[in-house]
Amino acid sequence: MNRLLRVALGACAIAFATVAGPAAASTYVVTIEQMRFNPPIVTVHSGDSVVWVNRDLVAHTASADLKGFDSGSIAPAASWRYVARAPGSHPYKCLFHPEMHGTLIVKPNP
Repeated sequence: MNRLLRVALGACAIAFATVAGPAAASTYVVTIEQMRFNPPIVTVHSGDSVVWVNRDLVAHTASADLKGFDSGSIAPAASWRYVARAPGSHPYKCLFHPEMHGTLIVKPNP
């Protein structure tokens, strides 16, 4: 293979790697229904979004035990979106109904 062709192929490979970039963030849904978070444990990567959708007849919260995130009141038929950033295990609960609890597990990006 001649030198000019090798340089051109190398430039194409660099351009493709730049355009491809990192993987796109994903969105995960937690349904609040029948006084539960479903699924109760969600595993995501840093940068992914989690949306809590309230399908109950009363308001709820998704409030991290260690103050990492707090949705405030999520009204019936409403939702709240959170972009996960801090890796680790983040237990959370509904402040209005403390028997409702879940865990958000955030993994670092590969």
